[in-house]
This record gives sequence, C-alpha cells and structure tokens, in this order.
Amino acid sequence: MRHLMSPLDFTTDELTQLFDLAADIEKNPQKYAHKCDGKKLATCFYEPSTRTRLSFESAMINLGGQVIGFSDAGSSSASKGESVSDTIRVISCFADICAMRHPKEGAPMVAAAHSRIPVINAGDGGHQHPTQTLTDLLTIRSLKGRLDHFTIGLCGDLKFGRTVHSLIRALVRYEDIHFVFISPEELRVPDYITDMLKEMGISYEENTSLEDTIADLDLLYMTRVQKERFFNEEDYVRLKDFYILNKQKMELAKPDMLVLHPLPRVNEISVEVDDDPRAVYFKQVQYGVYVRMALILTLLDLA
Repeated sequence: MRHLMSPLDFTTDELTQLFDLAADIEKNPQKYAHKCDGKKLATCFYEPSTRTRLSFESAMINLGGQVIGFSDAGSSSASKGESVSDTIRVISCFADICAMRHPKEGAPMVAAAHSRIPVINAGDGGHQHPTQTLTDLLTIRSLKGRLDHFTIGLCGDLKFGRTVHSLIRALVRYEDIHFVFISPEELRVPDYITDMLKEMGISYEENTSLEDTIADLDLLYMTRVQKERFFNEEDYVRLKDFYILNKQKMELAKPDMLVLHPLPRVNEISVEVDDDPRAVYFKQVQYGVYVRMALILTLLDLA
C-alpha cells in the first residue's frame, strides 16, 4: 500500500508514467469510465476547499467510483475532539482511498501511519500540496511539452504559499530550471528553500518588481496573498494588492509565456487577462481532474 504525502514520494520516472496515464485519460475518457466501479473515495476536508475537493470527487465519479466524506471540521467528529488517527481508522472501514486536507502540518502523515487504505495529502497548512504540484507539472508538460530548460517566475505570497514550496521542490529534480522569486520583503520565500537551491547549485534570483522580470520568463506562477495565514488584518490589507497582473504587464511578456495560478484568485490577476491565450489557469483546473484520476488509479493499483 502506498500514500502520497509529498510530490517527492514519486520518482521522476514514476511521474512520467503518471503524466502519461493522465494524458491517455484526457484522450480516452471512456476507457477509464468504469475502472473504479465499486470503489469509494473519502474526502476528509478539515478546512474549506472548492477546487481540490470537487476535483477529487469529480475524478472518482469519472472513474465510476463513489464519494463519501465531509467538507469542514465542524461537520465531523473532530468537533467532538476525535483525533486524526482515530478518524482514519474509522474511515478505513468505509472507503478504499482517502484524500485529506488539514490546517495542521503533518496531519495527513499521522493519518497515513494509522490507515489501512491509501491516504493522499490534499494540503496540510502552509506545508505541502502535492496534488496541486502534480497538476502544475502536468499543465506545464502538456502545454510546453517539457519539464526542463525554462525560467519560471513565482510571484506573490512565497512565504506561506504551500503550492509554491511544493512546486519548487518538485522542479529542482529537472534540468536547467532557473527560478525568479517575486515578492515583497515580508513574503519572501523561506530560507530553507533558498538554502536547498544553493546546496544543489540551482540558479535563482529574488526581486520585488514583476515589471522588471516578466520579459525573461517562460512561465509565471501567480499566487494570492492568503488572508487565513496572517496573524493580523493590517498586514494582510497592506500586502494583498502588492502585485496585480494586468494587460499592460502582459504586453511586456514573451508571446509564448504561460500564466499559471493554483486558484482561488482574489484580485492578483485582473479579469482582463483571462482572454489572453497565455492565461492557462482554468485549463490547469481541468488538468487537475486528469492527474487526480491517474493518481487514484495508481494508488489503488488499477492503472
């Protein structure tokens, strides 16, 4: 039995197999429509989610399976004080696989240690969000044709953004990736990330200006400033509008630069950018369903 706690749980060869499977699912959905007949996915979401939870549920339904679970801690026995380890022991009696979102870092790992079914980390605090990273990688591979030899800018909340941390850790395994970190001083990428890049000899630069760097990018990964990660309202209000991607900035970019965003968007990408063919964040959502379908099949050994 295998779990997914981090994007690094899969080797690059295994990721290639996963993405090949996702690509085949995209081309031949009917071939997979009954692969999970009789199987159940439990979605255990201790904090709010739209895309991730519904993406997992859509993935399982597309495979012919069923979905059970809860969408916030208040509607689970966690509100009565039940531990994560006890919850997963119970869920193991009902379902064949579990996707867990939790505000506490490491909670899905605790669940995996006590589970009799595969557990997928669907986001734990500011730590990891591996299935978003798989979505990002599949989007890049599908639209760029490769996962190496490019410059990627990551813009916005690089301090608390778990999607950013997961993506960086995944991309360092591919050749010739140059990172450009674009953020205000208060939301810089953590030292453990830059220390890792230095240790591995991977090139990166830090900048506070999107306008000064956008022309050099092959990919731009925008993130929102996350209100729920701030301890006080003042800091959030001061920083939430620091970067807004609009038409004028897009005019400075390469004609084939792609704009990704893990969503939800607040106002960091102007709606006027949505019609630009380089804006692929809604395509990204669709790729998220394909990659989660491939992941469910792989962890259930049904591929």
